[in-house]
Amino acid sequence: MSSRRPAAPDAGCALPGAERPRARARATGPAGAVLIPSPVKSYRGWLVMGEPSREEYKIQSFDAETQQLLKTALKDPGAVDLEKVANVIVDHSLQDCVFSKEAGRMCYAIIQAESKQAGQSVFRRGLLNRLQQEYQAREQLRARSLQGWVCYVTFICNIFDYLRVNNMPMMALVNPVYDCLFRLAQPDSLSKEEEVGGPSPGTSTEGCRMDSPAQPCVSPLLTEVDCLVLQLHRVGEQLEKMNGQRMDELFVLIRDGFLLPTGLSSLAQLLLLEIIEFRAAGWKTTPAAHKYYYSEVSD
Repeated sequence: MSSRRPAAPDAGCALPGAERPRARARATGPAGAVLIPSPVKSYRGWLVMGEPSREEYKIQSFDAETQQLLKTALKDPGAVDLEKVANVIVDHSLQDCVFSKEAGRMCYAIIQAESKQAGQSVFRRGLLNRLQQEYQAREQLRARSLQGWVCYVTFICNIFDYLRVNNMPMMALVNPVYDCLFRLAQPDSLSKEEEVGGPSPGTSTEGCRMDSPAQPCVSPLLTEVDCLVLQLHRVGEQLEKMNGQRMDELFVLIRDGFLLPTGLSSLAQLLLLEIIEFRAAGWKTTPAAHKYYYSEVSD
């Protein structure tokens, strides 16, 4: 990677005021929960999944008994304890960041299957209750396990991205997701160089991209800066539509973090500058930015 320091962004770049809505296809379900498939975005080897094209989900990292439990939940949710299923998915998401970035698809499919079969929401209720428990203990989680913390943020953003109520993002998740992103943007998080989140043994490394120098086929490891930027790529536009003031405040914090006099690596500076410009461009990557950042990361 190049050692040159990226130019500091100006305040206007950090805080664009215009909202640019983007049309997204919706698939509704009978219980009010709907899926709005995200476009496929790749970032440093991580693939942000879009609309699922198959019913087979990556559950190979589970033991045989748990695999059977999840397969049954997907096909016949009334035959299993759905609160147990919710806890299994959350527990595994906190341990495996590769799984946590795909778990939203599975959760959505179980919610749809349960709603279609019985018109109930036992699984969704159990899932949200568990997310709330982990949210309330997030500082303890971060202190205990940085990997668990990064996986949790990945997971809750994944759930926010997939689940809808009455064709709208779940308001109950907006502030918790913001709070997690604000924590990732604190100076002690931005300057932390520890990488976490490598795949568990036997986990697929799908998501590495051979067609882009910015997506090397290596085990995807995340710092808190990586996680912050990745999740803003994924749900930033949605969050801004729900609460633009908090997004403005978050990007003031990110801009200030970019200008930290010490403790921030060149790569962290580059990532923060990229997300500042990404938002300023209407949550899109311009051709010039694509060329600049991808060549920088690959150097």
